[in-house]
Formats: sequence, C-alpha cells, structure tokens
Amino acid sequence: MDWPATLALVGAVAAFAAFCGWRGARPPDLVRGPRMIPWRLLMVLSFFVLLLLLVHLANLAGFTTGGARERGG
Repeated sequence: MDWPATLALVGAVAAFAAFCGWRGARPPDLVRGPRMIPWRLLMVLSFFVLLLLLVHLANLAGFTTGGARERGG
C-alpha cells in the first residue's frame, strides 16, 4: 500500500475508533433493551488496526520495525 491509501485508512479507522468510543461510553438505556453491538470491543480492535497502520507508515517512511537482524560474521 502506498502513502495516500494508508493515510486514508488511518483517518477512517481513527474516526471509527472515536465513534465506537463515543457509543460505548453512553449510559445503557434499559427501556430500549441491551446493546446488540459490542462498541467497546470494536473500539479496542480498531485501535489495534490503527497501531498496525501506524507501524506500516513508519515502514513507508524508511524505518525498520521488525524482521531478522543481519549478523556480522
């Protein structure tokens, strides 16, 4: 993935995480019944995806974030 696609996904995932955090923080409405969507779980999962995308952005910028080390010998 290139820079524009990754940045667009970072923005979309961050907005989704913020939306899920807002929905998960609302108090329960007992009249309407239980929540059928696990907003807090979706928030945590989207933050994990956001972290992976930020690592991908760091890789695109030229930083090495993982992989095998070359050993001198």
